[in-house]
Amino acid sequence: MDRETQDYINGIAADHRPLFDRLHRLILEAHPEAEVGLSYGMPTYKVGRRRLYVGVWAHGVSLYGWRHGRDTGFAARHPEFTAGKATIRLRPDDAAAIPDDELRDLVRAALDA
Repeated sequence: MDRETQDYINGIAADHRPLFDRLHRLILEAHPEAEVGLSYGMPTYKVGRRRLYVGVWAHGVSLYGWRHGRDTGFAARHPEFTAGKATIRLRPDDAAAIPDDELRDLVRAALDA
């Protein structure tokens, strides 16, 4: 991970950092080979030609970057977290109710070939 990306992560507010760290861990568990860098001003996980963007905003953490329909049904099960075709917005309290396996499946769907 480059310094700019690490600086972004180090600057995440304490109330959102545990959720970011959880997603970061799940992404790297699913794809330990993922390259992590900044793109569009946010951490981006790259596996081959696929990308998953993880932005931290005032509401919490948003995930972007998979093709429509490649979310293992996450958006259908959790429409309250979707914004647009390929955006998931998670607040820390809401994310606490989502099992790691479900988030890991979402990550795999975004980054698997």
